[in-house]
Amino acid sequence: MSNGTSNVPTRKHTALPKAQILIEALPWLTRHHGKTVVIKFGGNAMIDEDLKAAFAQDVVFLRHAGLKPVVVHGGGPQISAALDKHGIVSEFKAGLRVTTEDAMDVVRMVLAGQVQRELVGLLNQHGPLAVGLTGEDAHTLTATKHQPEIDGELVDIGRVGEITEIDTGAIEALLADGRIPVVSSIARSQDDHHVYNVNADTAAAALAAALGAETLMVLTDVEGLYEDWPNSDEVISRLTASELEKLLPDLSSGMVPKMEGCLHAVRGGVTTARVIDGRVQHSILLEIFTDEGIGTMVVPDEQGES
Repeated sequence: MSNGTSNVPTRKHTALPKAQILIEALPWLTRHHGKTVVIKFGGNAMIDEDLKAAFAQDVVFLRHAGLKPVVVHGGGPQISAALDKHGIVSEFKAGLRVTTEDAMDVVRMVLAGQVQRELVGLLNQHGPLAVGLTGEDAHTLTATKHQPEIDGELVDIGRVGEITEIDTGAIEALLADGRIPVVSSIARSQDDHHVYNVNADTAAAALAAALGAETLMVLTDVEGLYEDWPNSDEVISRLTASELEKLLPDLSSGMVPKMEGCLHAVRGGVTTARVIDGRVQHSILLEIFTDEGIGTMVVPDEQGES
Protein backbone atom coordinates (compact mmCIF):
# COMPACT_ATOMS: atom_id res chain seq x y z
CA MET A 1 0.00 0.00 0.00
CA SER A 2 2.72 2.44 1.01
CA ASN A 3 4.42 1.56 -2.24
CA GLY A 4 1.45 2.77 -4.28
CA THR A 5 1.19 6.14 -2.54
CA SER A 6 4.90 6.95 -2.75
CA ASN A 7 4.62 7.14 -6.53
CA VAL A 8 1.89 9.75 -6.57
CA PRO A 9 3.99 12.88 -5.86
CA THR A 10 6.51 11.85 -8.54
CA ARG A 11 3.78 11.42 -11.12
CA LYS A 12 2.25 14.78 -10.21
CA HIS A 13 5.65 16.40 -10.36
CA THR A 14 6.52 15.22 -13.89
CA ALA A 15 3.18 16.34 -15.34
CA LEU A 16 3.12 19.71 -13.59
CA PRO A 17 5.54 21.64 -15.87
CA LYS A 18 3.42 20.62 -18.87
CA ALA A 19 0.30 21.97 -17.19
CA GLN A 20 2.10 25.19 -16.26
CA ILE A 21 3.15 25.70 -19.88
CA LEU A 22 -0.43 25.23 -21.04
CA ILE A 23 -1.76 27.60 -18.37
CA GLU A 24 0.84 30.24 -19.30
CA ALA A 25 -0.69 30.20 -22.78
CA LEU A 26 -4.21 30.83 -21.45
CA PRO A 27 -4.23 34.68 -21.44
CA TRP A 28 -2.73 34.66 -24.94
CA LEU A 29 -5.27 32.10 -26.15
CA THR A 30 -8.04 34.31 -24.79
CA ARG A 31 -6.58 37.46 -26.32
CA HIS A 32 -5.97 36.00 -29.79
CA HIS A 33 -9.10 33.87 -30.14
CA GLY A 34 -10.87 34.54 -33.43
CA LYS A 35 -8.15 36.99 -34.54
CA THR A 36 -6.46 36.90 -37.94
CA VAL A 37 -2.68 36.52 -38.02
CA VAL A 38 -0.70 36.92 -41.26
CA ILE A 39 2.58 34.99 -41.36
CA LYS A 40 5.29 35.67 -43.93
CA PHE A 41 7.12 32.39 -44.50
CA GLY A 42 10.68 32.75 -45.76
CA GLY A 43 14.39 32.38 -45.13
CA ASN A 44 15.93 29.24 -43.70
CA ALA A 45 12.57 27.99 -42.44
CA MET A 46 11.66 27.39 -46.10
CA ILE A 47 14.67 25.21 -46.85
CA ASP A 48 15.40 23.16 -43.72
CA GLU A 49 13.13 20.07 -43.55
CA ASP A 50 12.76 20.08 -39.74
CA LEU A 51 12.00 23.80 -39.65
CA LYS A 52 9.43 23.37 -42.45
CA ALA A 53 7.66 20.61 -40.52
CA ALA A 54 7.72 22.66 -37.28
CA PHE A 55 6.33 25.68 -39.16
CA ALA A 56 3.41 23.60 -40.47
CA GLN A 57 2.70 22.27 -36.96
CA ASP A 58 2.72 25.81 -35.54
CA VAL A 59 0.30 27.15 -38.15
CA VAL A 60 -2.10 24.22 -37.65
CA PHE A 61 -1.80 24.70 -33.88
CA LEU A 62 -2.81 28.38 -34.28
CA ARG A 63 -5.83 27.31 -36.32
CA HIS A 64 -6.91 24.75 -33.68
CA ALA A 65 -6.31 27.32 -30.92
CA GLY A 66 -9.02 29.50 -32.49
CA LEU A 67 -6.86 31.91 -34.51
CA LYS A 68 -7.17 32.48 -38.26
CA PRO A 69 -3.72 32.11 -39.80
CA VAL A 70 -2.98 33.31 -43.34
CA VAL A 71 0.40 32.31 -44.83
CA VAL A 72 2.17 34.46 -47.44
CA HIS A 73 5.35 33.17 -49.05
CA GLY A 74 8.04 34.10 -51.51
CA GLY A 75 10.74 31.73 -52.70
CA GLY A 76 14.04 33.48 -53.44
CA PRO A 77 16.41 30.48 -53.16
CA GLN A 78 14.06 28.16 -55.09
CA ILE A 79 13.57 30.76 -57.84
CA SER A 80 17.34 31.27 -58.18
CA ALA A 81 17.88 27.50 -58.45
CA ALA A 82 15.16 27.12 -61.10
CA LEU A 83 16.41 30.09 -63.16
CA ASP A 84 19.86 28.54 -63.03
CA LYS A 85 18.46 25.29 -64.36
CA HIS A 86 16.78 27.20 -67.23
CA GLY A 87 20.03 29.03 -67.99
CA ILE A 88 18.63 32.41 -66.90
CA VAL A 89 21.04 34.64 -64.97
CA SER A 90 19.78 36.01 -61.62
CA GLU A 91 20.41 39.75 -61.44
CA PHE A 92 19.45 42.11 -58.62
CA LYS A 93 19.08 45.88 -58.68
CA ALA A 94 18.16 47.95 -55.60
CA GLY A 95 17.68 44.64 -53.74
CA LEU A 96 15.04 43.46 -56.22
CA ARG A 97 15.23 40.62 -58.73
CA VAL A 98 15.35 41.81 -62.33
CA THR A 99 12.47 39.82 -63.82
CA THR A 100 12.32 39.39 -67.59
CA GLU A 101 9.30 37.79 -69.27
CA ASP A 102 11.08 34.42 -69.41
CA ALA A 103 12.14 34.76 -65.79
CA MET A 104 8.55 35.63 -64.79
CA ASP A 105 7.29 32.33 -66.22
CA VAL A 106 9.81 30.50 -64.03
CA VAL A 107 9.00 32.65 -60.96
CA ARG A 108 5.30 31.90 -61.30
CA MET A 109 5.92 28.20 -61.84
CA VAL A 110 8.19 27.96 -58.79
CA LEU A 111 6.00 29.99 -56.42
CA ALA A 112 2.60 28.58 -57.34
CA GLY A 113 3.65 25.14 -58.56
CA GLN A 114 6.44 24.19 -56.20
CA VAL A 115 6.86 26.24 -53.00
CA GLN A 116 3.13 26.71 -52.42
CA ARG A 117 2.29 23.07 -53.25
CA GLU A 118 4.87 21.83 -50.77
CA LEU A 119 3.58 24.12 -48.04
CA VAL A 120 -0.05 23.17 -48.69
CA GLY A 121 1.02 19.50 -48.55
CA LEU A 122 2.80 19.94 -45.20
CA LEU A 123 -0.18 21.73 -43.65
CA ASN A 124 -2.64 19.17 -45.01
CA GLN A 125 -0.85 16.30 -43.29
CA HIS A 126 -2.80 17.57 -40.28
CA GLY A 127 -6.23 17.70 -41.93
CA PRO A 128 -8.09 19.22 -44.91
CA LEU A 129 -7.02 22.74 -43.97
CA ALA A 130 -4.77 24.56 -46.42
CA VAL A 131 -5.87 26.04 -49.74
CA GLY A 132 -3.29 27.61 -52.05
CA LEU A 133 -3.92 30.71 -54.11
CA THR A 134 -1.84 33.40 -55.78
CA GLY A 135 -2.48 37.12 -55.81
CA GLU A 136 -3.99 36.54 -59.27
CA ASP A 137 -6.90 34.52 -57.86
CA ALA A 138 -10.13 36.49 -57.42
CA HIS A 139 -8.14 39.73 -57.85
CA THR A 140 -6.60 39.21 -54.42
CA LEU A 141 -3.59 41.35 -55.36
CA THR A 142 -3.48 43.90 -58.17
CA ALA A 143 -0.18 45.56 -59.05
CA THR A 144 1.42 48.15 -61.24
CA LYS A 145 4.95 48.06 -62.65
CA HIS A 146 7.52 49.05 -60.05
CA GLN A 147 10.53 51.08 -61.14
CA PRO A 148 13.06 51.64 -58.37
CA GLU A 149 15.09 54.84 -58.27
CA ILE A 150 18.83 54.23 -58.53
CA ASP A 151 21.14 57.27 -58.44
CA GLY A 152 18.21 59.59 -59.10
CA GLU A 153 16.95 57.67 -62.14
CA LEU A 154 14.00 55.30 -62.53
CA VAL A 155 15.25 51.87 -63.62
CA ASP A 156 13.26 49.26 -65.52
CA ILE A 157 13.68 45.90 -63.78
CA GLY A 158 11.00 44.07 -65.75
CA ARG A 159 8.03 42.27 -64.25
CA VAL A 160 8.37 43.53 -60.69
CA GLY A 161 5.18 44.98 -59.30
CA GLU A 162 3.97 47.13 -56.46
CA ILE A 163 0.54 46.51 -55.02
CA THR A 164 -2.15 49.00 -55.95
CA GLU A 165 -5.25 47.18 -54.78
CA ILE A 166 -6.29 44.25 -52.58
CA ASP A 167 -9.51 42.26 -52.63
CA THR A 168 -9.67 40.09 -49.52
CA GLY A 169 -12.95 38.36 -50.52
CA ALA A 170 -11.48 34.95 -51.38
CA ILE A 171 -9.25 34.88 -48.30
CA GLU A 172 -12.12 35.95 -46.00
CA ALA A 173 -14.33 33.20 -47.47
CA LEU A 174 -11.63 30.58 -46.83
CA LEU A 175 -11.11 31.82 -43.26
CA ALA A 176 -14.86 31.74 -42.61
CA ASP A 177 -14.81 28.12 -43.79
CA GLY A 178 -12.03 27.27 -41.31
CA ARG A 179 -9.35 26.92 -43.98
CA ILE A 180 -5.75 28.18 -43.98
CA PRO A 181 -5.06 30.32 -47.09
CA VAL A 182 -1.53 29.98 -48.48
CA VAL A 183 -0.80 32.93 -50.77
CA SER A 184 1.97 33.22 -53.40
CA SER A 185 3.11 36.82 -53.89
CA ILE A 186 2.28 37.21 -57.59
CA ALA A 187 -0.14 39.88 -58.83
CA ARG A 188 -1.81 40.81 -62.08
CA SER A 189 -1.53 44.33 -63.41
CA GLN A 190 -4.56 46.51 -64.06
CA ASP A 191 -2.66 48.43 -66.74
CA ASP A 192 -1.28 45.74 -69.06
CA HIS A 193 -2.85 42.55 -67.57
CA HIS A 194 0.59 40.98 -67.26
CA VAL A 195 1.60 39.01 -64.19
CA TYR A 196 4.08 40.64 -61.80
CA ASN A 197 6.42 39.38 -59.13
CA VAL A 198 5.77 41.19 -55.84
CA ASN A 199 8.06 41.27 -52.79
CA ALA A 200 6.54 38.78 -50.33
CA ASP A 201 7.32 40.91 -47.23
CA THR A 202 5.45 43.82 -48.81
CA ALA A 203 2.56 41.58 -49.90
CA ALA A 204 2.21 40.09 -46.40
CA ALA A 205 2.13 43.55 -44.79
CA ALA A 206 -0.42 44.88 -47.29
CA LEU A 207 -2.64 41.82 -46.78
CA ALA A 208 -2.39 42.09 -42.98
CA ALA A 209 -3.60 45.71 -43.13
CA ALA A 210 -6.39 44.91 -45.64
CA LEU A 211 -7.61 41.96 -43.53
CA GLY A 212 -7.55 43.99 -40.30
CA ALA A 213 -5.23 41.35 -38.84
CA GLU A 214 -4.30 41.36 -35.18
CA THR A 215 -0.69 40.46 -35.96
CA LEU A 216 1.80 40.32 -38.82
CA MET A 217 4.68 37.90 -38.25
CA VAL A 218 7.70 37.92 -40.56
CA LEU A 219 10.09 34.97 -40.33
CA THR A 220 13.72 35.96 -40.90
CA ASP A 221 17.20 34.48 -40.54
CA VAL A 222 18.19 36.82 -37.71
CA GLU A 223 17.08 37.11 -34.08
CA GLY A 224 15.29 40.38 -34.72
CA LEU A 225 16.29 43.99 -35.19
CA TYR A 226 19.69 44.59 -33.60
CA GLU A 227 20.27 47.62 -31.40
CA ASP A 228 23.72 48.46 -32.77
CA TRP A 229 24.86 45.87 -35.30
CA PRO A 230 27.69 44.82 -35.78
CA ASN A 231 28.96 46.29 -32.49
CA SER A 232 26.33 44.53 -30.40
CA ASP A 233 23.99 41.59 -30.80
CA GLU A 234 21.40 43.05 -28.43
CA VAL A 235 17.96 42.71 -30.03
CA ILE A 236 15.42 45.53 -29.73
CA SER A 237 12.43 43.68 -28.33
CA ARG A 238 9.84 46.42 -28.83
CA LEU A 239 9.66 49.73 -30.64
CA THR A 240 7.00 52.15 -31.86
CA ALA A 241 6.25 52.98 -35.49
CA SER A 242 7.95 56.39 -35.17
CA GLU A 243 11.06 54.90 -33.56
CA LEU A 244 11.27 52.36 -36.40
CA GLU A 245 10.85 55.05 -39.04
CA LYS A 246 13.94 56.83 -37.69
CA LEU A 247 15.98 53.61 -37.91
CA LEU A 248 14.95 52.62 -41.46
CA PRO A 249 17.67 54.57 -43.37
CA ASP A 250 20.42 52.72 -41.47
CA LEU A 251 19.13 49.16 -41.87
CA SER A 252 20.73 46.47 -44.03
CA SER A 253 19.05 46.09 -47.43
CA GLY A 254 17.55 42.66 -46.61
CA MET A 255 15.86 44.02 -43.49
CA VAL A 256 14.36 47.09 -45.20
CA PRO A 257 11.32 45.46 -46.89
CA LYS A 258 10.62 43.48 -43.71
CA MET A 259 10.72 46.50 -41.41
CA GLU A 260 8.95 48.76 -43.94
CA GLY A 261 6.28 46.06 -44.06
CA CYS A 262 5.95 46.09 -40.26
CA LEU A 263 5.69 49.88 -40.31
CA HIS A 264 3.05 49.81 -43.07
CA ALA A 265 1.07 47.16 -41.18
CA VAL A 266 0.86 48.95 -37.82
CA ARG A 267 0.17 52.29 -39.53
CA GLY A 268 -2.60 50.45 -41.41
CA GLY A 269 -4.38 49.25 -38.28
CA VAL A 270 -2.59 45.96 -37.47
CA THR A 271 -2.17 45.77 -33.67
CA THR A 272 1.40 44.40 -33.65
CA ALA A 273 3.97 43.45 -36.28
CA ARG A 274 6.82 41.16 -35.35
CA VAL A 275 10.06 40.03 -36.96
CA ILE A 276 10.99 36.64 -35.54
CA ASP A 277 13.83 34.17 -35.93
CA GLY A 278 12.66 31.45 -38.32
CA ARG A 279 15.77 29.40 -37.53
CA VAL A 280 14.31 28.55 -34.11
CA GLN A 281 11.91 25.62 -34.16
CA HIS A 282 8.38 26.63 -33.10
CA SER A 283 9.36 30.32 -32.95
CA ILE A 284 5.76 31.22 -33.93
CA LEU A 285 4.30 29.49 -30.88
CA LEU A 286 6.95 30.96 -28.60
CA GLU A 287 6.12 34.43 -29.91
CA ILE A 288 2.34 34.16 -29.69
CA PHE A 289 1.77 32.04 -26.58
CA THR A 290 4.55 32.83 -24.10
CA ASP A 291 5.43 35.78 -21.89
CA GLU A 292 9.02 35.86 -23.16
CA GLY A 293 8.33 36.42 -26.83
CA ILE A 294 11.26 36.43 -29.22
CA GLY A 295 12.31 38.81 -31.95
CA THR A 296 11.30 42.44 -32.41
CA MET A 297 7.76 43.73 -32.00
CA VAL A 298 6.56 46.96 -33.63
CA VAL A 299 3.54 48.70 -32.11
CA PRO A 300 1.53 51.78 -33.16
CA ASP A 301 2.68 55.06 -31.61
CA GLU A 302 -0.15 55.58 -29.12
CA GLN A 303 0.50 52.18 -27.53
CA GLY A 304 4.21 52.56 -27.05
CA GLU A 305 4.53 56.15 -25.84
CA SER A 306 4.27 56.72 -22.12
